[in-house]
Amino acid sequence: MIEPHVPAPPGSPPPWSAPDGPGGPARLPVRPGTGRFLVLAGVFVCAACGLVYELELVALASYLMGDSVTQASVVLSVMVFAMGIGSLAAKRLRGLAAAGFGAVEATLALVGGCSALALYAVFAWTGDWGGDWGGVWASGPRCLLVAFSLATGLLIGAEIPLLMELIQRIRREDAGGAVADLFAADYVGALVGGLAFPFLLLPFLGQVTGALLTGAVNAVVGGALVLGLFRRDLSRRARWLLLLGNALVLAILASAAVLVDDFERAARHAVYGEDVRVALQSGVQEVVLTGGTPGRPLDLFLDGRLRVSGRDELRYHEALVHPAMNGPHARVLILGGGDGLAAREVLRHPGVDRVDVVELDAEVVRLARTDPALSALNQHAFGDPRAHVTTGDAFGWLRSAPPAAYDVVVSDLPDPGITASTKLYSQEFYGLARRVLAPGGRLVVHAGPVAASPRVYWTVEATVRAAGFRTAPYGTGGRHAGFAVGPDRTPADRSDAPRDWGFVLAARTEPRARLDPDGPRPRVLTDASLAAGARAARETRIAGLPASTLVHPRY
Repeated sequence: MIEPHVPAPPGSPPPWSAPDGPGGPARLPVRPGTGRFLVLAGVFVCAACGLVYELELVALASYLMGDSVTQASVVLSVMVFAMGIGSLAAKRLRGLAAAGFGAVEATLALVGGCSALALYAVFAWTGDWGGDWGGVWASGPRCLLVAFSLATGLLIGAEIPLLMELIQRIRREDAGGAVADLFAADYVGALVGGLAFPFLLLPFLGQVTGALLTGAVNAVVGGALVLGLFRRDLSRRARWLLLLGNALVLAILASAAVLVDDFERAARHAVYGEDVRVALQSGVQEVVLTGGTPGRPLDLFLDGRLRVSGRDELRYHEALVHPAMNGPHARVLILGGGDGLAAREVLRHPGVDRVDVVELDAEVVRLARTDPALSALNQHAFGDPRAHVTTGDAFGWLRSAPPAAYDVVVSDLPDPGITASTKLYSQEFYGLARRVLAPGGRLVVHAGPVAASPRVYWTVEATVRAAGFRTAPYGTGGRHAGFAVGPDRTPADRSDAPRDWGFVLAARTEPRARLDPDGPRPRVLTDASLAAGARAARETRIAGLPASTLVHPRY
């Protein structure tokens, strides 16, 4: 039974604030007003650091493991759950609020600062691409992601109860006012951290260095707040332990920052092999080129996914382009295709007057123009005066494109299962493509693998039909095995890895996937192989699938 409780008179100190108890008034080296301001400033910085850790885990997990919606959901849900547990656990530390907060911040700085480094290391050496470890280590990156989300959430959740105790000990006020001040500083700090991550830390420092710097700031601010403002509340032994602990954390973070370039090179070689020639982080994605030397075919990786392989790219690009060129093709639009390889096949056809390429990443286009191996592979397609390249988002570009301007539209975009590509496989997107097609024009869409992902493939086909097209589905085999591919980074040497490419040819009237009898002869593609690819695709048909839209993506 709950005993009746009589409220204390206004202004009377609560029982936990007895002057002779551990929760009594703090003995500060500054005035209470200044002390309160410094605590709120510490809340601001710690909140910014906490949100950076959260965003860094989401971003790195999406890059390493694919499917950004799933990874974000895992990180956020686990972290919020852990924050609640951390808040409850911090109740036991209220009597030692200063020492507890100092220990929490030092631990959080170490865990959050090293999380990107550890996650990338486990992914490179023991994960899906980690080669020989196998067994439980094959799920190492996912397990570590959950572990870091849980640990970070526990530590962040413990901050607010301890800070509430400290700020009340500086100057007592009603709980509602103290909570309002704390959460105001916390939310504003989260705003700053949320903006700093994508606009400052990620583009200028990268994920690993950015996380290490954030951890260092976290350790300095947390240690300075406790050792500077609340040092009289700590025993001599506690002061020395906190000082040495923070110094050790800063030493670890600084050492990792010094070695981060060597670490990234070693991890990159573990993932891509020893012949990495180009590795850069554009404003859009990580771009890596390997091979392209005698005896080593060129490979182009975008955000860790194999986008172009010199071993089999001819099969893909001939199957993508040549069936769509059977008909009028004076004006051609390529959506994506910044590597120049689709443009190479288009420009082989006589009668092409203009090719417009809309590519999101300017760095890919620059490499297609200047990298010796890639420009040789695309036969210097972007140097042709008929080729015109625009850097921009394909969806936004189509919205402002003139109607009926193109005879052929080639959609050479990443797999539909990649979250960032979902809108480029929507009914609205294909409706915009239909608008820019001239009468008698054709659209061809790369729709992902047929055999490995039939539901995704036939969802793309259903979505194209929903936009008002008639369709001719087909595929081509010969996809090289040997590296992680696809939106979920399935290792290519696994039995369920993609071994083909699927395409959808579309027009306002019934299209037929055939080669142009007056066009150039493809080097590997034939009418017989096209017919076989169409038959193989039809055998996997899944009827009745709904179209994918912007508000209800189906991939």
